[in-house]
Amino acid sequence: MAIKIRLARGGSKKRPFYRIVAADSRMPRDGRFIEKLGTYNPLLPKDSEERVKMDVERIQYWMSQGAQTTDRVSRFLEAAGVVDKKERSNPKKAVPGKAATERAEAKAAKAADAAEAAAAPAAEEATAE
Repeated sequence: MAIKIRLARGGSKKRPFYRIVAADSRMPRDGRFIEKLGTYNPLLPKDSEERVKMDVERIQYWMSQGAQTTDRVSRFLEAAGVVDKKERSNPKKAVPGKAATERAEAKAAKAADAAEAAAAPAAEEATAE
């Protein structure tokens, strides 16, 4: 049985609230779980201590039993100092999208045209003298 430590969504529409649970990976996201390990309330401010609550001892127990954490839960554990930070590679994150690239090219072309227009009268004045 593959155990995952993951989030199970609760709360009403547009008001999410999550439980951090140990569950069989074959079970549905909000379905049956083995043990509740904590809570996560994304509506609270990031500096609030009530935002993420975890039973770190039980999480460490489940990880020693071979449980895998999801990306979001592993980030919580990294912030709490329980596990070492992973190196994540997302090379496309810093690359602007197609529309932003087109806007930047249009702006650069417009600036180049304006520079040429400003330089042309100055060159004519220099040759006239």
